[in-house]
Amino acid sequence: MAFCVAMLIASEFMPVSLLTPIANDLHATQGMAGQAISISGLFAVLASLFIAPISGRFDRRHVLMSMTVLLLVSLVLIALAPNFTMLMVARAFLGVAVGGFWSLSTATVLRLVPEDQVPKALGMIFMGNAIATAFAAPVGAYLGGVLGWRVVFGGLVPLVLINLIWQAKSLPSMPPRATIPMSRLFGLLKRRNVAIGMAAVMLTFAGAFSAFTYFRPFLESETGVNADMLSVLLLSLGLAGFVGTHFASTMLHRNHLYSLLRWLPLALAAVTLGLMELGHVFWGAAVMMFSWGALNAAIPVCWSTWLAREIQDEPESGGGLMVASIQLAIMFGGAFGGQLLDQITVAAPLAGGAGLLVLSALLIGNGARLRAPAQG
Repeated sequence: MAFCVAMLIASEFMPVSLLTPIANDLHATQGMAGQAISISGLFAVLASLFIAPISGRFDRRHVLMSMTVLLLVSLVLIALAPNFTMLMVARAFLGVAVGGFWSLSTATVLRLVPEDQVPKALGMIFMGNAIATAFAAPVGAYLGGVLGWRVVFGGLVPLVLINLIWQAKSLPSMPPRATIPMSRLFGLLKRRNVAIGMAAVMLTFAGAFSAFTYFRPFLESETGVNADMLSVLLLSLGLAGFVGTHFASTMLHRNHLYSLLRWLPLALAAVTLGLMELGHVFWGAAVMMFSWGALNAAIPVCWSTWLAREIQDEPESGGGLMVASIQLAIMFGGAFGGQLLDQITVAAPLAGGAGLLVLSALLIGNGARLRAPAQG
């Protein structure tokens, strides 16, 4: 499952490092190419909302393998896409796979391992995410420059095929159980702290992805990087994620959750603006990219902790709602940044993203709005 997560995340965000060649080859603007991130986000939202009620009728093993097959089909279609329309269709398939697999992953782990092994098992799942985040973009940028962007996506096909065979051999049968109705998931939004939390989640992730999706055109235009230099910068951003994750875990252990939720988006906004200011020189871009990667990686850890703390009575519904909110934010962020890029300048997506991050911090405030009311 961790291997599949790594493939899903690598496939979802690979266009970030290949935006320019994809746009050139398919005769699209870079802003249009960035919508490949948005379309997968849209379908991931739909999948995360509907997968639990639908999958409850089938063996969980077969459902997870179906999501992997969708991933495989999407990669083949992307590698062979003759035009922009086919690329978007393929990315829609990918979105369903991402939303469906992620939404079911935690509940599946709970069925696969003993209770005392759940934290370790979930850690393995998120390690697949961290590894893909660290290496997919730089490796994609380098190989895309050498072999072409189609080869990069095609190269993932045999890896996903191996993973599918591995799943068939290793995943046990998991017969269907009682499903969670949609009303319970959306009913959580009637809780004021949950509604505000999800709004803050969306602003935070939309701000981050408005900037992140369009780092390549900015770095090519303002910093003057080639494919090799871009790979180095993206690798530093990815590796910084391990630093940020460790930092967040340490601070959360000291009970600084609400301070982190407030100040991390502000710090990320400041670094994003710093990249705009210092990005004309390579060393400045490198420092800002490393800092950006560390701060950005710390944010999901904090929101996952908030989810576990404030929605203890409905963890599965809360998890589905969180996945949907994040993917909707990714879709909006990619679309928002793409419009700014096409209509204004290559730096506009960074400025727009920083603005959304600031709004998120203002909404969170001192954290009181995110706390469930005390039970009398």
